Amino acid sequence: MKTSLAASTVTFLGLLARLSLAQRIPLVDIADVQGVSFQSPYSGQHVQVSGVVTATDRYGAWIQGERPNGQRISTGLRLYGSSAKNVEVGALVSVNGRVTEYRSRVDDLFLTELDQIASVKTLSTGHTVGPLILGVDRTPPRNQLSSFDVGPDGWLSIPNNVTMLESVNATLRPDEFGLDFWESLEGQLVTVPYPVAANFPDRFGSVWVYGDWPVTGKNKRGGLTIHSDTDGLPPAHPEAILIGRPLDGTRNPKTTMGMKLKNVTGVVTYQFGSYSILPLTAAEVLEVPALDVLPSNLNTSVHACQLRIGDYNVENMSPRSRHIPDIAKHVAHYLHTPDILFVQEIQDDSGPRNNGVVSANKTLKALVDAIKKARGGVHYDFVNVDPEDNKDGGAPGGNIRVAYLWRPERVSLIPGTIGNATFGTYPIVDDDGNVEFSYNPGRIEPLHSAWDETRKPLAAAWQTSSGSRFYTVNVHFSSKRDSSSAQGDARPPVNGHAPRRLSQANVTATFVGSILDLNPEASIIVAGDMNEYLATRAVFQPLTALLHDANAVAGVPPAERYTYAYDQHAQEIDHVLVSDAIAKRRYGDAGVEVDHVHVNTWAGSVGARASDHDPTVVRMWVCDPEDDGLAFAEDLASGLEQTVLA
Repeated sequence: MKTSLAASTVTFLGLLARLSLAQRIPLVDIADVQGVSFQSPYSGQHVQVSGVVTATDRYGAWIQGERPNGQRISTGLRLYGSSAKNVEVGALVSVNGRVTEYRSRVDDLFLTELDQIASVKTLSTGHTVGPLILGVDRTPPRNQLSSFDVGPDGWLSIPNNVTMLESVNATLRPDEFGLDFWESLEGQLVTVPYPVAANFPDRFGSVWVYGDWPVTGKNKRGGLTIHSDTDGLPPAHPEAILIGRPLDGTRNPKTTMGMKLKNVTGVVTYQFGSYSILPLTAAEVLEVPALDVLPSNLNTSVHACQLRIGDYNVENMSPRSRHIPDIAKHVAHYLHTPDILFVQEIQDDSGPRNNGVVSANKTLKALVDAIKKARGGVHYDFVNVDPEDNKDGGAPGGNIRVAYLWRPERVSLIPGTIGNATFGTYPIVDDDGNVEFSYNPGRIEPLHSAWDETRKPLAAAWQTSSGSRFYTVNVHFSSKRDSSSAQGDARPPVNGHAPRRLSQANVTATFVGSILDLNPEASIIVAGDMNEYLATRAVFQPLTALLHDANAVAGVPPAERYTYAYDQHAQEIDHVLVSDAIAKRRYGDAGVEVDHVHVNTWAGSVGARASDHDPTVVRMWVCDPEDDGLAFAEDLASGLEQTVLA
């Protein structure tokens, strides 16, 4: 058979082209591909690497090379593409492909991987890669995520979104910062020894855990609490890691905070805004924490001046809400029917139907009736101010708002006119020199831009059964919607609507200040869902300049201050703040006392919760009993209980 000159020329030129391409493709180690920064120095280039296959999935595989001595550089690499799908775990392979930096969302960090794979050659089989043991071979740093989280509050600092981490592409400092640490392990096979779950699974079934290594903010349950520390920065808990979907198709267990698991082995990756480990198989449960939650021990009061204040976000409650009996049970048997209950997320009488209804009397009556039934006849009065339709945020048509429930034998509203959706209340002095409100209760500057599409705070002036006055503000600040991932590109992370919450704190603080201007010794309580951590000091500065955190006054350990769980964090976004007059009052051993009752964060599953928030009860003195002309000493001696117990 004869071959034409033209065909021979084409074949020869093709061989030359392939030889030239082969000569241009460098043979490099995986550690060289990963490099010492967030992005690969070979990004966009074709390279040839070799390594042992440690894991596979339907999109490709992971390989791992030799660990460089003494260097904190990853030796693992993701292979992406159909050419890498059929390799065998334990095979030593040589791979030719393009180094690329991939992310599915612009706000995420990049994942270094090899795509456009031209060839995968198996050199030998039967190899074993021993996983790196976290906490032994390498230990996650505590506290901060990135060196670019600059500011007095670290990762919670304002302003945020100042630096884009991937644009800087700084040299990794894995012994100091959490993002750098996990980046330096990207693609590697690791083991988490004795993992403890920090929360429920997310909607994908992934679970936040920490292993047998030092952590910050560990609470008694086993979660990791965000807390403020005046001597340092609030912890971001980079020592926790997300356990993703198992590679063998098994399913992660349904975890709860504090659940102990067997060792987890998998590959480190970055997906959906966080570093995570994709386990080779699902973890097994070793120990389930007790699901029994103890009721609050703040179940009595010894004097008219000593009140118990409850706070509870009841999560989108309407007259037909199935969780009303559970919320009522919590109020009755876990909070022991406090004298006043601040509630948030009360929907209107038609619930989520967007039909123009704004009244919530049916919703509130359903709740107080359920409490009465659960508590053997304890009766609550209630009050709220109806909002304008669809002006207060939340689900369209739901018209969520804040409201008060109170026990009329213990306290009463100072007589006055109830405000409306648009008229704001303000403090005034009556003919006897006492502070009261122009509307009682009334909203605080409801037309201020701070409250656009947000629940307006409800202020109320009260008197005890002995006639002493005190004042409350029930708040529900703007949500953290539109926040970026804490482990995303923006540093410090975007804290959604933080400027709006700061403005809301300013307006609220101005109102509190106007009361104190008229009576510096006024007893004031500001409480509710503030959708922010006290550790974000820039947001709370207007309020904390005037008021005290009840936790701090009561001496609650910082790790035990939480009412909510999200990602790897136990966190307190529901707060009770009190004025100087309340903070400084103590009679015998009794001053301000706080109990966060974890009926929801300790639930057996997400579906078993009545709300996504825990309730809080605070016992405090709102007046001086010696000034009331009552037999305070006799009350103390006899242990008079003014609250009927179940």
